[in-house]
Amino acid sequence: MKNVRKHLQLLLLAISFYTRIPIHRRLNTELLAAASIYLPVIGWLVGSLTALVFYGATLLWPTPVAVLLSLVMSLLLTGALHEDGFADVCDGFGGGRDKEHCLTIMQDPRLGSFGVLGLVFLLLLKISLLTSLPANHTPWLLLAGHSLSRFAPLWLMHGYDYARIGTSKSQQAVMRLSPAQLGYAAVYALLPLLFLPGLCAVALVPMAVITLGLGRYFKSRIGGYTGDCLGASQQVTETVFYLTTSALWTFI
Repeated sequence: MKNVRKHLQLLLLAISFYTRIPIHRRLNTELLAAASIYLPVIGWLVGSLTALVFYGATLLWPTPVAVLLSLVMSLLLTGALHEDGFADVCDGFGGGRDKEHCLTIMQDPRLGSFGVLGLVFLLLLKISLLTSLPANHTPWLLLAGHSLSRFAPLWLMHGYDYARIGTSKSQQAVMRLSPAQLGYAAVYALLPLLFLPGLCAVALVPMAVITLGLGRYFKSRIGGYTGDCLGASQQVTETVFYLTTSALWTFI
C-alpha cells in the first residue's frame, strides 16, 4: 500500500509539473526528478484529451479545423512547455557561437527569429501531416504520438549529463535514469501502439535515430542537455512519428 501511495504521488507530481492541470494536494517536490518516469503517462493524458477534442470537432467542422483545435488543446494543457523548449533550442543553437553563448540565449525569455521560424514550420508540418491522415485513426495517432515522444527526454536523461552549472527550474526535474527506470517508462510509452496497425511500429526506428542524433548534437555543442533540449526532443520526435506514419499509411 505504501508503494502504491508513493507512485501515486510521483504521478501527481508529474501532472503538476508537466501540465497546467491543477493538483489541489500537498506534494513533495523533492521527488520531482523521480516523477519524470511518468512522462509517457502524461503523454496518455495529454494525448487522450487532445484526441477527444479532435473527435468532437470532426462532428461539427472539417478535419483541418479539428486538427487545429486539437493542437490548441495540447498547448493549453501543457502551457506550451515543450514548444517553448523547442523555440529556445532553435534560438540558442541557431545563434550561439559556443557553449556559454548558446546557454545564455536559451535563458533569454525573448523569442528570436530562429525560434519563431522553427515554431511556425513545426506547427505547419504537424497540421499538414495530421490533416493528411485518415480521420478515424487520428485520435489513436495523437495518443501514441504524445506518449512515445515523451520517452525521448528520458532517453537523453539516461545517456547524457545536464549541461548547466548551478540551479534552474528544470534541473530539479532531471536525473540520470537507471536501465530499470528507463524500461519501466518504455512500457508505458509503447502501449498506445496496440491501438494502431502493426506497421506503425516501424516509426520507432526513425524516432530512435533522431533521439540519438539530438543527444550527440547537444553533447557536441553544450556538453549535454538542458530542460529546453528535453522539450525540443519531445517536439521533434512527435513530429517524426506523424511524418513516418503518414508515409507508412500508403502500405496500410
